[in-house]
Amino acid sequence: MILRPAIIQGGMGVAVSSWRLARAVSLTRQLGVVSGTAIDMVLARRLQLGDPEGDVRRAMAAFPEQAAVRRILDAYFVDGGIDDETAFKPAPMFTAAPHRKSLELSTIAGFVEVWLAKEGHEGLVGINFLEKIQMPTPSTLYGAVLAGVDVVLVGAGIPRDIPRLLDRLSQHEPVTMPLHVDGGEGTLAFDPRSVVPEPAEPVTRPMFLAIIASTALAINLARKTPGVDGFVIEGPTAGGHNAPPRGVVELVDGEPLYGPRDEVDLEKVRELGLPFWLAGGQATPERLRDAQDAGAAGIQVGTAFAFCEESGLDPMLRRRVLHQVRAGRISIFTDPLASPTGFPFKVIELEGTLSQDDVVDARERRCDLGYLRVPYTTAEGRLGYRCPAEPIDDYLRKGGDLADTVGRKCICNGLTSTIRLGQRRHGVPEPPIMTAGNDLVELGRLLGGDRYTYRAEDVIAYLLDEPLEALLHDERHDNATAPVVPA
Repeated sequence: MILRPAIIQGGMGVAVSSWRLARAVSLTRQLGVVSGTAIDMVLARRLQLGDPEGDVRRAMAAFPEQAAVRRILDAYFVDGGIDDETAFKPAPMFTAAPHRKSLELSTIAGFVEVWLAKEGHEGLVGINFLEKIQMPTPSTLYGAVLAGVDVVLVGAGIPRDIPRLLDRLSQHEPVTMPLHVDGGEGTLAFDPRSVVPEPAEPVTRPMFLAIIASTALAINLARKTPGVDGFVIEGPTAGGHNAPPRGVVELVDGEPLYGPRDEVDLEKVRELGLPFWLAGGQATPERLRDAQDAGAAGIQVGTAFAFCEESGLDPMLRRRVLHQVRAGRISIFTDPLASPTGFPFKVIELEGTLSQDDVVDARERRCDLGYLRVPYTTAEGRLGYRCPAEPIDDYLRKGGDLADTVGRKCICNGLTSTIRLGQRRHGVPEPPIMTAGNDLVELGRLLGGDRYTYRAEDVIAYLLDEPLEALLHDERHDNATAPVVPA
């Protein structure tokens, strides 16, 4: 089978692409996507806030290994929720040899997010991962597979190992994958039976879409990696992490300059015979039609969904941004230094966030989430972990280069604060950091009249140029309406 939705909702992390957003998009017969980034921490903190509507615990009750569920609830669930002055209990940081607690928490988290997104309908749901964040991926992916995820999307790197993982995880078989290690080599291993000792029958293998930014990578994956089912071709105007410009990086007003070498040859991609979607600045009906005329199945849209009511963004931050959009006072800066990954990162310039130097300077550097830590080989030949956004003395002590610390920001804590799950330091939450694509400035088209808010279905109706009634008719739960056609 080959996917053919006209619209794929972007998998924005951390939990901006929440299960509520993915479900809302799937109900319109397009592809809703949840974010798999740091989802173990998200689950732990939702439970500590008391899971007031019971959604998380309802999904956990469907997980096939209830002994693991009870251990997670005992560790993190707080009836009534912690108060505003109490710090969140940390989830264990992943290593190349993670503790069982980490594996159980991440597997159940992947399951919960997908299960909730799929609850009560038969539309398609995907999950998005960053290849740069490797250590939680196998276990989180297994949880998503157990929940019946339909599509897996992976970007921010070369995801050549994911199709093989999907083949084996859908059979409940152990997996290994190479681990990126500074100064050496490593291996990640995960055995599904360490979390679910007696799995049921094999499950359907999800489809796999690689998020790419170069023609060469598309050709390489299509020819040398069995199990790639299609591509999302992401341009440099997309939000979040962007691929660095090819060749020598030139900065203009502090932002990296992209040129013709960074454009993907759509004709060569089309010749590969796999479906593809265009991402980055595509969120208009005209660009959707242009993409399909160029041979694409459709488009991936992130920013427009990130600021709709169903997204995981803090409603107050969302309203502030949309007010500035309406006033024509919003701006985006492609920061070449902010992200510890070394990839350019698009940052919304907003008062009180990590887009401002004084906010960055006032924050004490720390690394207590650790998703962007990189393994390295110590002088003793063991694996250590470091992040250029951690305290500088710690980074240097671990053999890091001082130049790598300049301008780095704690993306992990910052993004967590944008969804109201930021760690509290003496009752004060971590400052947020907000990201969006360049087309944030155009969101006013979804805010007609006196509106300062909109829903996911409004985005779909706008892009497809169809009335809402046509999108939300009674047949939306029918398998025949799912965006899939035979290969």
